[in-house]
Amino acid sequence: MTEITAREWTFDEAIQQVGFGAFQRKLMIICGVGWAADAMEVLLIAFALPAVIREWGLTKGQAGFIGTAIFLGMLAGAWFWGTISDYIGRKLGFQATVLIDSVFGFLSALSPNYLVLALLRGITGFGVGGTLPVDYSIFAEYLPTEKRGRYLVYLESFWALGTIAAAGLAWLVMPRFGWRVLLAISALPGLIIYFIRRYVPESPRYLLVEGREAEARAVLRQVAAENGVEFPVERLRVEKRKRGVTVFALWKPRFARTTVMFWITWFCISLGYYGVFIWLPSIFVQRGFTFLKTYQNVFLMALAQLPGYFSAAYLVERVGRKATLGVYLVLSGLFTYLFAVTGELSLIVGSAVLMSFFCLGAWGVVYAYTPESYPTEIRSTGMGWASGMARIAGAIAPILGAYLLPISLVAALSLYAVAFAVGGLAVLALGTETRGKPLLDTV
Repeated sequence: MTEITAREWTFDEAIQQVGFGAFQRKLMIICGVGWAADAMEVLLIAFALPAVIREWGLTKGQAGFIGTAIFLGMLAGAWFWGTISDYIGRKLGFQATVLIDSVFGFLSALSPNYLVLALLRGITGFGVGGTLPVDYSIFAEYLPTEKRGRYLVYLESFWALGTIAAAGLAWLVMPRFGWRVLLAISALPGLIIYFIRRYVPESPRYLLVEGREAEARAVLRQVAAENGVEFPVERLRVEKRKRGVTVFALWKPRFARTTVMFWITWFCISLGYYGVFIWLPSIFVQRGFTFLKTYQNVFLMALAQLPGYFSAAYLVERVGRKATLGVYLVLSGLFTYLFAVTGELSLIVGSAVLMSFFCLGAWGVVYAYTPESYPTEIRSTGMGWASGMARIAGAIAPILGAYLLPISLVAALSLYAVAFAVGGLAVLALGTETRGKPLLDTV
């Protein structure tokens, strides 16, 4: 690297000097285990709900309200924590979100009736929804440019690990101990992670935008020491936050196209994903599979998610974020449609596995691509409001499936296939490549 005068370094020059090492790996695990814990909180209610329905004699509408509550909470959490973290810093949200979803996830196990359970699941979702924009913003801001895309995709892969853990925990706990113990145990990983997160320092990139140059330099020096490298920086260049920067900055001419693209993409990928995956067991049974074969197929699809993530992590640094995300979404739509129309059992399973592979790979890319596309001033805001579109779609998708699947399996799955394809085409038409580019700091 060209030698820089000791008087003033840009943040990107400083983070390149710090490099990628023990600190970033530890931070990825801290963020990742929290993300896996979030996946467990979101998905375990599906395993618990049949027992809840039996215990309280719930109608389908009441049961559906419990399932929807967490998505409504996630919507509020994404918008609130995403926006507020650009004003008060990443650290408070980094700790508070995981504490909220763990504490209220645990309290869900003590619910006396379905209304209290729905309320507590909604508050749990408020924490889960906030975890997404805060965690991805803080992790992105600690990563050197050449590592950023790949490791942000790796972080998203922890969701698949949480999915597998949720299924395993439900299998072990539900038959013997019931749904209350299941929900209580699922809250424990988040509580443990909360105490570890207290020792993660504030994002130095955020500190610089706030004009706190000495604090930013001290944090980078701490990171460099943990990575085992020298840090000869005596001064960092400050690009201080402009007054009056709010959520409306997402719609400034400079970012409006990007915002349109991400809002469409997040909505479409979530509509397709939750529409298909929430109804998967029912769909397989409707296609003629036994219950045993159904769960074997769902397990195969879960396994396919991991190579989907890893392939995307490789391609984002080889061919770029835009092309990888756009193509993976279009292929998700293609294989969802084939899953709907093919009659051969082996082709049904094969298309379902490939749908899972490309869909989860696309999820990994969109989580990496979004925080890179906004400056530090509005990074968490941009991530939070885009992911809010996913929460809206997540609440709508099961309702559409409940209405369409009894009428026509092909019609329902074709709708979700079109959603994937529209998201992919929006990326290819409106996206701007961020591979190899430094993160922006100010609007």
